[in-house]
Amino acid sequence: MRWRCQATGIDTLTLYFGDRIDIALTETIHLAGEALSSKLGSRLVDRVPSYTSLLLRYDLLKDDYSSLLADVTAILDDLPERPAEPNNAGIIDIPAYYHSSVGPDLEAVAKRAGLTIDQVIQRHSEQVYHVFAIGFAPGFAYLGEVPQELATPRLATPRPKVPAGSLGIADQQTAIYPLESPGGWNLIGRTPLTMFDASREQPSLLSAGQKVRFRAITRDEYLARGGQPE
Repeated sequence: MRWRCQATGIDTLTLYFGDRIDIALTETIHLAGEALSSKLGSRLVDRVPSYTSLLLRYDLLKDDYSSLLADVTAILDDLPERPAEPNNAGIIDIPAYYHSSVGPDLEAVAKRAGLTIDQVIQRHSEQVYHVFAIGFAPGFAYLGEVPQELATPRLATPRPKVPAGSLGIADQQTAIYPLESPGGWNLIGRTPLTMFDASREQPSLLSAGQKVRFRAITRDEYLARGGQPE
């Protein structure tokens, strides 16, 4: 497995696996993270995957950079150069109500793509997405990649308030706003699920390395599952 390391703080080191967003690279980072967590256990205080890297945080009172790096090297050297071909097991189902009442940019996305609204919904919901990274806001998962025809630039002027659960597209990625916040993604629908809850043992519903598929639901199901009225 190819990678390079850099000390990025007094108690952190960052492993770099590539230089561009790529689904295969996401699988590699996920594989490396799982192996390191399994082998190093409590020596890792935290690990933070991103598009191309994996940050490791350790306890300065119990460990040091050199010994940790030596063990990280040994673990990663035992991993395959390329992960096994991904399968579609363990896909997380996200119900989504696609409608202009909760997705004010749905019609514009369809028009730009030269598709009907139903075709946009079909294409968006039949894709299996990879969680590339968590960022911007707690629990905000960057998912990719959308079908090429659905790729839509961010809004020129971000909205000052986007409701929690809103489903959006920006360029070749899609995401769900876990909390009410400003945002410039093109909104095409909304999920009734609570994507982030600080009181849960795992506050964020999604984490880097997972796979997601959206399932189109009716307004009645959306409301029955706790979705907020338009």
